[in-house]
Amino acid sequence: MAEPVPTPKPSLAEQAMAARGQRAAADYLEVLNPEQRLAVETIDGPVLVLAGAGTGKTRVLTTRIAHILAQRLAWPSEILAVTFTNKAAREMRERIGHLVGQAVEGMPWLGTFHATGVKILRRHAELVGLRPDFTILDTDDQIRLIRQLIAAEHIDEKRWPARVMATAIDGWKNRALTPKTVPSGEAEAYCNGLGRKIYADYQDRLKVLNAADFGDLLTETIRLFRENPTVLAEYQRKFRYVLVDEYQDTNVAQYLWLRLLTQKQEGRPQNLCCVGDDDQSIYGWRGAEVDNILRFDKDFPGAQVVRLERNYRSTGHILAAASYLIAHNQGRLGKTLFTDGETGELPVLTSCWDSEEEARSIGEECEQLQRQSKPLNEVAILVRASFQMREFEERFITIGLPYRVIGGPRFYERAEIRDALAYLRVVAQPADDLAFERIVNTPKRGLGDTALRKMHEIAREERIPLTMAAAKLVQGGGLAGKAKAALSELLHGFARWREGLAREGHVVVAATLLDESGYTDMWKQDKSPEAPGRLDNLKEFIRALGEFESLAGFLEHVALVMETDENAQGDRLSLMTLHAAKGLEFDMVFLPGWEEGLFPHARAMDEGGEKGLEEERRLAYVGLTRARKLAIVSSAANRRMYGNWSSSIPSRFLDELPAEHIQREGSTGMARNRVVDMPSVFAAGGLTARKPRTIEAGAWEVQARPAHAEPLQVGDRVFHKKFGYGRVTGVDDNKVDVNFD
Repeated sequence: MAEPVPTPKPSLAEQAMAARGQRAAADYLEVLNPEQRLAVETIDGPVLVLAGAGTGKTRVLTTRIAHILAQRLAWPSEILAVTFTNKAAREMRERIGHLVGQAVEGMPWLGTFHATGVKILRRHAELVGLRPDFTILDTDDQIRLIRQLIAAEHIDEKRWPARVMATAIDGWKNRALTPKTVPSGEAEAYCNGLGRKIYADYQDRLKVLNAADFGDLLTETIRLFRENPTVLAEYQRKFRYVLVDEYQDTNVAQYLWLRLLTQKQEGRPQNLCCVGDDDQSIYGWRGAEVDNILRFDKDFPGAQVVRLERNYRSTGHILAAASYLIAHNQGRLGKTLFTDGETGELPVLTSCWDSEEEARSIGEECEQLQRQSKPLNEVAILVRASFQMREFEERFITIGLPYRVIGGPRFYERAEIRDALAYLRVVAQPADDLAFERIVNTPKRGLGDTALRKMHEIAREERIPLTMAAAKLVQGGGLAGKAKAALSELLHGFARWREGLAREGHVVVAATLLDESGYTDMWKQDKSPEAPGRLDNLKEFIRALGEFESLAGFLEHVALVMETDENAQGDRLSLMTLHAAKGLEFDMVFLPGWEEGLFPHARAMDEGGEKGLEEERRLAYVGLTRARKLAIVSSAANRRMYGNWSSSIPSRFLDELPAEHIQREGSTGMARNRVVDMPSVFAAGGLTARKPRTIEAGAWEVQARPAHAEPLQVGDRVFHKKFGYGRVTGVDDNKVDVNFD
């Protein structure tokens, strides 16, 4: 039996900090509402703080830590507090420091999951085959290493790009899967059936290099705890209190990591407090598992659930609309949100003839606000997909409205758009060396630094553009094999595309160029979460070309757009995706593009079925609850893709909003108040439209998910619209395994 590890004597700084915390926390308890105070003072045992949007969860989390210190239940070094981002960790540290009267130097275990994992691994590196000074690989290093392993197996990297394999490995690590435990079907789907071997070789190579990637910071810690019970026991004793922020966003690896650290011990309560909101779980595409929060009471028997339902952000009508919408989800715990504030203005639902009118009308609304001297900093436009931003950006530039893009670059600054522009610049001007150098090996053509150096030498010696130098290099025999063939094919391609401008037009040439160059295929083969969005951006890029008479006119327009003032300071409205908006709030929020196929997104439903639809609805809930005073939701009857107009129908989410809490407006684009019956992805057992009742004092009840009327059982025959008939092989709460015919 392992000897008990004595609790270290607190330092003088820790004792002083605790004393200050005792004085400060007592004051701060007085400003909490009854629910917040209950969450802060419920100290012993497992606690789930179910915090609705705008209910003050961060205040609860930080005050709880200060309260623990004030009551001298633990020293700062005995508290583990984890969150997801460095920004959130810094904010938490600053708030606690403010509460206890100083910066929180005495809390070494306050940080992100990965930062905490690094500290633990460096202390016990030898137990997992590393040295304490191990290197943490970034994404580029990870891809370079995997590329070497793929080449060693004589696998064509064009068929199996290293980035694809890196994404697969990252996904497996998010689920805490080792090379031995990856399901055979998944492993064999990569690298000509060698996915498991590449993963195993990759892990072996990391050990040789004394390196770890970000996924290892958790999976290797899990292995450390499982294989070394004494080490695990040390940390279980060390961390008297564990607090987790945004618990609804945890993945499998983070969940297992927490479960190991908080296992029930004899004579000691499980002092775990998780704060989160099941209605704001929107990162399933990153591996987040909403079921982690839904089954909290099963994982931690006897857990107390404290609901924070008093909203301090949104007006009554906004809160009602969002609450009614999210009530259509079945995978949720349920809560009753209410506000003591005013009911405010009704959220507006407006319809437009097309996406251009949508951008124009939003631009006019923002101009009106500017004329009224209302701050643009308090205005945001939240889109479902990043390609929607281009139309708004160009409209704002045209009317001179200052804006900033949050969570990503402006449309024409995105990597895939810059690459596409570089191709077109070379078509328009063969002497554009900077553009040619950018794309000569994008996608990979075997033209590395050596080939590019030879081109530069010829160009300097003969004072000619790189494209001409490349032609001379091919003709003169300076290159051989695949590199020579690839460069020759690229140069012939540019000549062909250039000739096609007069005959086919710049829009057709651009679309053809992206396909024939292999650039579109590069992103189609990329399995990273960002790849589909990049493909959507390329489609929007082609659409933008159609608005100009010539390629030269388009390139000149883009050059002028790129030269606009990039200073993000000052009064500017914010433009971002719904995912990037989580955690932010604004007085006025525009929510454009609420149409079937765009929102809810067709890809999310195709890949996730009912679960994907529910995550899309949670995303809509997040969007609405970003607004403090007014939310304006819009949809367009027509959108243009690849230069062709396509009709669209309003999002099903619009029909799930309560008529008494919204105001419908619109042009002739669509019939007002039209009800669109969109069936569930599943033919049977689909969602039912359940309207929660309105209760007194401006509160709106959001009920918990009901039990299925006819629960599926193992052996049942089922039908799915996409996959056809099948038989149920397993049932776990709201998850069903089906073997389709």
